[in-house]
Amino acid sequence: MFRKILILCFIFSGLAVFADDFGNTVNEKEYPDANSVLPKAEDRTDFIIEGSVEKNIDMTLDKCIELALGNNPQINAAFHDILASDTRIKQVWSNYFPQISWQTGYTRIRQLQLSDALGRNLTFNYYILGQVTLQQMLYDFGVTQNQATIRRLDYEAYKSTLGATINEVIYQTKDAYYNLLYAFENKKVAEDTVNKFEMFYNQAKAFYEIGMNPKVDVTIAEVNLSNAKLQLIQTDNAVNLAIARLNNVMGVPFIDKYNVQERLKYQPVDITFKESIEIAREARPELKTAELKVESARQTLNLVKKSYFPTLSVEGQAQLGGKSWTSNHGYNIGGYLNFPTINGMLIKNEIKEARYLYDKEIANAKNTQNQIYLEIQNAFLKLEEKKNQMPVALLNVKQSKENYELSYGRYRVGEASPTELKDAQINYQQAQLSYYNALYQYNSSKAELEKAIGKNIAADTDIIELGE
Repeated sequence: MFRKILILCFIFSGLAVFADDFGNTVNEKEYPDANSVLPKAEDRTDFIIEGSVEKNIDMTLDKCIELALGNNPQINAAFHDILASDTRIKQVWSNYFPQISWQTGYTRIRQLQLSDALGRNLTFNYYILGQVTLQQMLYDFGVTQNQATIRRLDYEAYKSTLGATINEVIYQTKDAYYNLLYAFENKKVAEDTVNKFEMFYNQAKAFYEIGMNPKVDVTIAEVNLSNAKLQLIQTDNAVNLAIARLNNVMGVPFIDKYNVQERLKYQPVDITFKESIEIAREARPELKTAELKVESARQTLNLVKKSYFPTLSVEGQAQLGGKSWTSNHGYNIGGYLNFPTINGMLIKNEIKEARYLYDKEIANAKNTQNQIYLEIQNAFLKLEEKKNQMPVALLNVKQSKENYELSYGRYRVGEASPTELKDAQINYQQAQLSYYNALYQYNSSKAELEKAIGKNIAADTDIIELGE
């Protein structure tokens, strides 16, 4: 009894250690090196993307992001929103600049009532050769300053929007790039499958010619080879679609052909959920945009409350004209305190509307904060899930490869049927595709978490292969 208890304690302690390390450390004895169970890489790790001319460009993820930042039209549009917003600030401050006007004219007036009373035609000609008016607003009790503050907040909001747009474009570029690498790996697996089924076909044909196997084995091998070639065509088209998607995200759909220098890799990151939240509070552009909208609504409320305030201005005017174009001249100058036309009910309800909109922006800011928190939580948990899938997916490749090698050995000596060999090969192919899909999902989830927190996550210096 005591011995059984010790054994159970040992098992549970081992499970606890496995649970703590699962997805973070790799059991070297159980999980193999990826290069030992996957199709061998070609002599060169790059692959050529066809373009319009014969000029080759070495392409990496960093270069793709650089191209996207310089060519994506969404970024360009957001940048010009900032420039336009900056001019709106200057337009508001122009209220303090003098306004100059000039006019000239001729007026002919006949006084009907006086003409009837006096019994003669009274006609007057009045000439204005030039009338120059200079008006300067001196003070509007803070109205212009409120308007400029609102425009400045809009300017800062557009800057935050640009940051959010850049953040989104970088994520789209990373995801499209990883998707292209994933499509290329699928194509490589499909090519390896075609080669294997071609080898099976030659083997079955040789067995049939010497009378060891029936004709049906050759037919089955032909069908398997045809299906493998069909899958190769599909994966080749998937590569072309992935290229088109990446080029579109970068904003260069007609880019010259380039050589992709990288492959899908597992590069672990070390970040906690709490650290993710802290980073997002400082770096996520949408949070700053929400705060700016709240302040802009508050300034708008203050501005509406000043609808009763007058404007203090000074105006000077010089004229040349009279009975003839140059018969007389004069000038006038004065100061004015101009009160607006007041509609008490209208202004009262405008103030209420502004206050409600201010409360609305406070609620929207809270909702934005909650949504970002949920986005980070989903991205973080998804990344953890994909990280934990990696060693399991690779173990599945190892096991399916061993099963395939056993089935192929049995087939060569006439102990296994073509159906058994086909099933083993298909299982091995699916295991490889699942592994590469897990790699793509992991890297895409990492990019999604980076988008959620608004910054790149510093990864370990060394790229590790599972099992190393």
